[in-house]
Amino acid sequence: MNRRDLASKIWRACDIMRSDDGTTGILEYMEQLSWMIFLKVFEDVERRFEDKALFEGKPYSPIIEPRFRWSSWATKDDRELEEYFTDEELRNMRATNEHILIAFIDRKLFPYLKSLRGSPERERIASIFQEFRGNRMKSPYNLRDVISLLNDIDFYNPEDSHVLSQVYEELLIRMGREGGVAGEFYTPRPIVRLMVKIVNPQIGERVFDPFCGSCGFIVESYNHMKESKELLIEDHRTLQKETFYGQEKKPLPYLIGVMNCLLHGLLTPNIVRKNTLEENIRNIPESERYDVILTNPPFGGKEGKHIKQNFPYPSSKTEILALQYVMKKLKKGGRCGIVVPEGILFNISEKAFVKTKKDLLENYNLHTIISLPQGVFANVTSTGQGPKTNLLFFDRDGPTKEIWYYDFAGYSEAVLGKKYTKANPVIYEDLKDAFEKWEKREISEWSWITPVEEIVENDYDLTARNPNRKEEISYREPIEIVESISTKEEEISRILNELSAILRG
Repeated sequence: MNRRDLASKIWRACDIMRSDDGTTGILEYMEQLSWMIFLKVFEDVERRFEDKALFEGKPYSPIIEPRFRWSSWATKDDRELEEYFTDEELRNMRATNEHILIAFIDRKLFPYLKSLRGSPERERIASIFQEFRGNRMKSPYNLRDVISLLNDIDFYNPEDSHVLSQVYEELLIRMGREGGVAGEFYTPRPIVRLMVKIVNPQIGERVFDPFCGSCGFIVESYNHMKESKELLIEDHRTLQKETFYGQEKKPLPYLIGVMNCLLHGLLTPNIVRKNTLEENIRNIPESERYDVILTNPPFGGKEGKHIKQNFPYPSSKTEILALQYVMKKLKKGGRCGIVVPEGILFNISEKAFVKTKKDLLENYNLHTIISLPQGVFANVTSTGQGPKTNLLFFDRDGPTKEIWYYDFAGYSEAVLGKKYTKANPVIYEDLKDAFEKWEKREISEWSWITPVEEIVENDYDLTARNPNRKEEISYREPIEIVESISTKEEEISRILNELSAILRG
């Protein structure tokens, strides 16, 4: 099946779900599509495990019982599905006109998957499905149509699997445009690729993303390592079992992240669902630290007292807590690449921000800051251009002596003549100059070096101010102003509703 045909089937499945009363919104149909694709993909994963055991002459213990695998129920008609129910259950279902396919998913399949125990693979599947109530689609006929479309995809075929992974990425971007949520857990792939190339994770190192979302950093790191050399059998085992670790707070991105790994061939990543910021980081043993951390943490959120007490420099703002977290979780000699909002760099008024940056410069080597233009995250947000961000790269072998800056915001505007929007997203070719200059720490019109003493004198203001650019007054486009006002009004309305709810008790 070629890319166009496969993509067409996935989009057709999405169209069917949008027409169903239970999955009209993108969050609902992404959840539905994700768990269905997961089960279809995992059956093919189990086939690989079985083939490997057969080749090695070893017995194989199924992760999912054969009777609950995708092909055992998804290809059966209603009469064949009756074998999963007792006579009494069938009588009750007929009395209430309950459709047998939907009843099977809700009463048999999901309870079974949620109860899996006995191995890390089984427990990971159980943790995924414990968060979801079951089938969301109301029409059994729509559900049958979607199942039929997915049945045509052969995930055992590397070409189909590769194409589906690309289509899935497009779905995540669409989720941002339609639902305004993908920006919470999706980072544009060109940015991810640049960060992975700079940090350069190696086989044998443990890679961690504490806010992993759709697992873009984990997947790209996996691809980077696979391409780094000719892999031995032991290397493959290490990559699958002992290399990649992630944490995600919310159930839907957790499912999407695990699925994304599966689609890219990473079959058993060590990803758990938890609120990363609930971990007390004041005393972390070296054994719980990581060689490489790559992440894009949540911006703009606020945490309560029970969270703030876990950090050496308490704050209610998630972005500065996240920076403290990755600093503490890095091994000696470890390397980190992190996306941060502009506010972290220039904030010199809040104690937690200043103290965190002071700690960063005194105990870590903050060697690189790349300033991104506003609009890089535009295609994964519902309104506006998204946040103004920077990429920070540091090693745990400080102190910092000097910082190499790259003004990609200025370069993209002046040299590339680009302004990033939903319709004009960043591509990796745009970032090549940044990487090439970073490799040599080259000084140019768009890159410069600032000694740490200058940063300290400026009260730990890390803002990327290009000394080669004249300060100019820039006026925003009218549509940007309107979108900004709309976003602020939505936020004000949300806060007022919360206050109203509190006052009503």
